[in-house]
Amino acid sequence: MRAYLCTRVGDIESGVMSFEDVPDPSPAANQVLVRIKACGVCHSNLHMIEGDFRDFGIPAKLPIIPGHEITGVVEGVGRGVVGFSSGDRVGIQVLYESCRMCEFCLTGNENLCLQRKGTGESVDGGYAEYIVAPYDFIYKLPDNLGFEEAAPLFCPGVTAYRAVRKAGVGFGQKVAVIGVGGVGHMSLQFAKLSGADVTAIDISEANLKLARELGADQTLNPVEVKDYVLERGKFDVVMVHAPSQKAVEQAQSIVKRAGTILMAVRGNVWVNFAEEHRIISSVIGSRQDMRETLKIASKGKVRVKYTTYKLSEAEKVLMMLKKGEIAGRAVLVP
Repeated sequence: MRAYLCTRVGDIESGVMSFEDVPDPSPAANQVLVRIKACGVCHSNLHMIEGDFRDFGIPAKLPIIPGHEITGVVEGVGRGVVGFSSGDRVGIQVLYESCRMCEFCLTGNENLCLQRKGTGESVDGGYAEYIVAPYDFIYKLPDNLGFEEAAPLFCPGVTAYRAVRKAGVGFGQKVAVIGVGGVGHMSLQFAKLSGADVTAIDISEANLKLARELGADQTLNPVEVKDYVLERGKFDVVMVHAPSQKAVEQAQSIVKRAGTILMAVRGNVWVNFAEEHRIISSVIGSRQDMRETLKIASKGKVRVKYTTYKLSEAEKVLMMLKKGEIAGRAVLVP
């Protein structure tokens, strides 16, 4: 099959990616073989490729096929697989597998399992034509969701759903979403579904335009935020989806005392605790979170903003992502 591999970590412009022929995968016991129809391009793919996650042991191997928001069609099943057969339309999220036995797995929080594997981080992912995955960590697609539109639900969709739920967003609250990218444009929709008044904050006018299309009550450039808060008051909840220290500092300056700051970014940032802010983090989503995300999307309650590209354009798309030239989500199609 054809696949895009990360051969070493380094700047995306330095030739660390290679588009080549690799052996077709075969399903082992309890695995399914999926012919990939679409794979979203996540900013964390870029971080992994450029070496930002080496302290976390990611990537776990080299070379590796990146990509962790995948849709496709079952082509074959291994021994022991139940509930899936050839022809089924399915999806695979970043949570590739967990131990299934620890306290987190047994309480429906597999995303916190210390032995969890990440699709495209621990094992080969979706920048390819085929992938194998454990049958109990794949999901049937609702009939009314297309492959391209559904692919981003398997990372930004489920991540945003869990984040909004963990932040306790409720009716009538004032919520700010900093960073209207892949995850942020989903978070503002789930926050609206929860009955909140949502303000989108981003440096990109294209992203703010997208936020307005998706129902944001207000849209602000970061330089406009201070005056807005002085006039309208601080926020009950601030969701940070922009991976920068400045975004975290802004969140602390615009959230009310004892308010909630939800961090859905990877990396090290500094925070202060002078006003009893409730600072929490959220990490991808559990299997049940994924099922609920798909159910909501199938009812037309949220929608994904996406643009499709050929699989052979993956390296170019990552460079565009680095330059901030992608609105919503880029989706690779083999």
